[in-house]
Amino acid sequence: MKFLSTIIVLLFGLTACRPTATPEQYNALASDPQLLYDCSKKLTDIMIHDIFKPPVASRIYGYTYLATYEALRPGYSDYPALLGKVRGSSSAPAPKPGQEYCFPLASLQAFMTVGRALTFSADMWDDFDKEFQPRLKSLNIPDDVYERSIQYGEQVAKHVLDYASKDHYKETRGFRYTVTNKPGTWVPTPPAYADACEPQWNTVRTFTLDSAQQFRCPPPAKYDLDHNSPFWKLTQEVYTIGKRQDKTEQAIAYFWDDNAFVTNVSGHVMFGSKKMTPPGHWLAIATTLARKQKLTMIQAAQLYTLSAIAMFDSFIACWDEKYSSVRIRPETVINANIDPRWRPFLETPAFPEYVSGHSDISAAAGKVIAHLVGANVAFTDSTEYPYGHGVRSFSSIEQAYQEASISRVYGGIHFRDGVEEGTRQGEHIGEWVLTKLVSKELAGK
Repeated sequence: MKFLSTIIVLLFGLTACRPTATPEQYNALASDPQLLYDCSKKLTDIMIHDIFKPPVASRIYGYTYLATYEALRPGYSDYPALLGKVRGSSSAPAPKPGQEYCFPLASLQAFMTVGRALTFSADMWDDFDKEFQPRLKSLNIPDDVYERSIQYGEQVAKHVLDYASKDHYKETRGFRYTVTNKPGTWVPTPPAYADACEPQWNTVRTFTLDSAQQFRCPPPAKYDLDHNSPFWKLTQEVYTIGKRQDKTEQAIAYFWDDNAFVTNVSGHVMFGSKKMTPPGHWLAIATTLARKQKLTMIQAAQLYTLSAIAMFDSFIACWDEKYSSVRIRPETVINANIDPRWRPFLETPAFPEYVSGHSDISAAAGKVIAHLVGANVAFTDSTEYPYGHGVRSFSSIEQAYQEASISRVYGGIHFRDGVEEGTRQGEHIGEWVLTKLVSKELAGK
């Protein structure tokens, strides 16, 4: 009994003597943006593993970063709240007055809670948690502050997940699109002939747009097989680009492919390759620029959040146009009217052509990123090098998103008017997000 008492006293003494940092010290350590960058990479890795379609990926990013930002923001009074401003939302729970918090810790907890809830691979989150939690414990945050901050992050995460549950997403699950076979309209394309992707995405609640139709695109060139028609000239351009197989154009197309699941056919065998989505690519670019510009954690969180919101709203507006015009893909027109053996350099995605989704969301994210880190910041993008897509350098954000846009023509999967109008719509939406969520003065700079 005496021995047991001695052990208890020793353990108590060790616990009592565990060093703790001052609020200034532990907040400085916890606000290291590398912690957020590592969480962001893990979320993208899990989304690649789980094969989320690009619009769905934008939703996961949007809510995860919204929770991250809102749990961090109470420690930074000069950063505006987003909850209460985005459509259908109420303000985030407030921290208890007079209590000490580590808001960076709360933010990371909110990130992991929402990211885990909206993805499938719990085992991957568990593995990450085993490595990440000791890093958080090593910050020497006092136990009461640690637990209070974790609880606050969970509280904000729950608030955001409740908000997400009412965005009409679940009502769109399982809906199948019926192909009409009307001349000039979309039909499934080889090699997978997959069903149309997310045909009711325009019914999901936006973050900032008044409606999915707020920034309508002009009608596409009318389907017309007359060899003097604008539509035929657009078709001939895609066919000619594909036939000439220019190595520079193909390199650009492949770099921006961002197809979450590429179908590979070898003889009678078909298998898939997983890769990053367009939203994942642009958020990885945001990480590159945040590092280059030495952003603080709150600056990086804002960059991620506003970029994700802009891409989410762009997908909704873009998908509204896609399933309104239901325009045919170049591959279908060319195979039926020019060359039945012609294939695009990239695999044609399983949804209508007009307008280009990649062009749309790239421009929307680009506008936000350019505003927050600088329009003319040169950078090198190596984020998809691990997937064999190489490295490219750009003199500005706009150069990057314009190249992402034209890459879809080089890849043979879009007409030129589809990418140009998609870019214009995305630019409008990016500017709108800044106006609604930052300020009119800032958005105009």
